[in-house]
Amino acid sequence: MKIIGRIHTDFKEKFGIPRQSGLVEELTAKIYFEPEYRNIDAFKGLEQFNYIWLIWEFSETVTDAFKASVRPPRLPRNEHLGVFATRSPYRPNPIGLSSVKLISVEDTEEGPVLTVGGADLLDGTPIYDIKPYLPYADCHIDALAGYTETTGKHKLQVEVEESEINKINSDKREALIKVLAEDPRPSYQKSDETRVYGMSFAGYEVKFKVVGEVLKVVNITTTVE
Repeated sequence: MKIIGRIHTDFKEKFGIPRQSGLVEELTAKIYFEPEYRNIDAFKGLEQFNYIWLIWEFSETVTDAFKASVRPPRLPRNEHLGVFATRSPYRPNPIGLSSVKLISVEDTEEGPVLTVGGADLLDGTPIYDIKPYLPYADCHIDALAGYTETTGKHKLQVEVEESEINKINSDKREALIKVLAEDPRPSYQKSDETRVYGMSFAGYEVKFKVVGEVLKVVNITTTVE
């Protein structure tokens, strides 16, 4: 498998990354390519599509041995499912698959650069391949949602003081609020309403706590040097 490029996102750490692609399309990211693949001809026609598939590597996930059962973060602590019934990063092969919105294809001095929305990837994640999303083949209106029928609908109400949200660059504010509304916490930590969590996002450290169904931002500080 050859790495063709890397994606640059607002997430330097895994905590806080949306659990699926497309949940927060306001999250924009850029894909830069290795020298061998910096040929704009390889992307001819891609602009005709508005969604694409990314095939990538769980580069920060370490697995010592195959585990048949895993615990999805939205399920109770003692509930496990088969690894092939989940999208857990702890897999026999560390391969990820994401459908993202294609915003632009640019030919720059650094070669072709793709801007995408809704990526659920860590900054610097290696990309193996890119394919167009085909609605006539890739969209199944009768698909079953399994256990995600309930876990996928969980949202929090986000409360943040204007003085705090104004610390964030204006083009990142909506994305941050929607990321927080997805509830970054694992389900087994949700009983502790006094705990203050910290999340790295777009060069900021966001501190928050959750009481009931309300996420309250405590403070936001910059981490940009």
